Amino acid sequence: MLKAVILIGGPQKGTRFRPLSFEVPKPLFPVAGVPMIQHHIEACVQVPGMQEILLIGFYQPDESLMQFLEAAQQEFNLPVRYLQEFAPLGTGGGLYHFRDQILAGGPEAFFVLNADVCSDFPLSAMLDVHRRHCHPFLLLGTRANRTQSLNYGCIVENPQTHEVLHYVEKPSTFISDIINCGIYLFSPEALTPLRDVFQRNQQERQLCLALGEDSPSSWPGAGTIRLEQDVFSNLAGKGQIYVHITEGIWSQIKSAGSALYASRLYLGQYQITHPERLAKHSPGGPRIRGNVYIHPTAKVAPSAVLGPNVSIGKGVTVGEGVRLRESIVLHGATLQEHTCVLHSIVGWGSTVGRWARVEGTPNDPNPNDPRARMDSESLFKDGKLLPAITILGCRVRIPAEVLILNSIVLPHKELSRSFTNQIIL
Repeated sequence: MLKAVILIGGPQKGTRFRPLSFEVPKPLFPVAGVPMIQHHIEACVQVPGMQEILLIGFYQPDESLMQFLEAAQQEFNLPVRYLQEFAPLGTGGGLYHFRDQILAGGPEAFFVLNADVCSDFPLSAMLDVHRRHCHPFLLLGTRANRTQSLNYGCIVENPQTHEVLHYVEKPSTFISDIINCGIYLFSPEALTPLRDVFQRNQQERQLCLALGEDSPSSWPGAGTIRLEQDVFSNLAGKGQIYVHITEGIWSQIKSAGSALYASRLYLGQYQITHPERLAKHSPGGPRIRGNVYIHPTAKVAPSAVLGPNVSIGKGVTVGEGVRLRESIVLHGATLQEHTCVLHSIVGWGSTVGRWARVEGTPNDPNPNDPRARMDSESLFKDGKLLPAITILGCRVRIPAEVLILNSIVLPHKELSRSFTNQIIL
């Protein structure tokens, strides 16, 4: 039997995802029409022998999270449970803290997936590698260009055996173009090195207490374990960690801009995995260009032009003559007649008035570089907001004939004029 663990983090992170993360936990943000982590769950249930999926994080189990878990269990007919950490425990601390639940039933191995990644999740291929070689740690890797590799965990492999010889998290100089995807397959014995880190942390804390140096600000806690720095870096080159390199789609989802890019990747993937989710052009319906997702409850005028790479949520109203491209429109939003929305995210319950224009600037990877990755740069430079996608928070009202360009509008705002490159408080 197999299990899967999805690491969803908690509310103290995801600041680059604001104001969208004000409304729902980041892992539940809709990407290509479904919650972000539903893509992970759908990939896990396709693996033969999968018995249980565990979500680990320190979000409070609010109504939205509980409704999602209940719906997921009903849809996939598989136990999907949430295990709440008592404090942020790092990428490995939750695995060790909940080791009994993970190992219950005696799984031969368990997948570990970070929630904030977009991928085609080649889990079956990873399982085949694991069963041939039975490595304690198997990492999924992909390639990035030399410059962008510095923003990720870098892997030096033995090209014959694929053993990880060296691992450095976000190095200051070039190490390797193979980067960590944040998707793993662990044997049960992989928890032993996590135990060793936990015990070492406890010993160091006791020493700090004896020296009178312990304080909440200087000590993260004995339960905090960082897989990358505390485990992978220490075990590299010791015959325990191996890498499986994928040529499939992969991107991090750290910001709203990267969520829009991930939506494009998933919409393209739907042609293979879920063609029923893609809208088709039909007589009397809106004009569809490229990959478009439309929720069945949305109302779209026949003269609207949608796509490519558009996702329209539950209960959205799209008026006559609307033009939508490279955008996500969240549930309950209204786009009135002849609005134009490009490279933007329109928040829940927001309204864009007639002949208004909401436009952002994409920060996509270089299309001429097959190894280019999505940058997660700062929103600001020299105190100014950099051009990026436009984000309308929930229940924002944009009046008729107004232009909103490269701006972030916080929730519950009613604008009266045009804005460019601003955060509208």
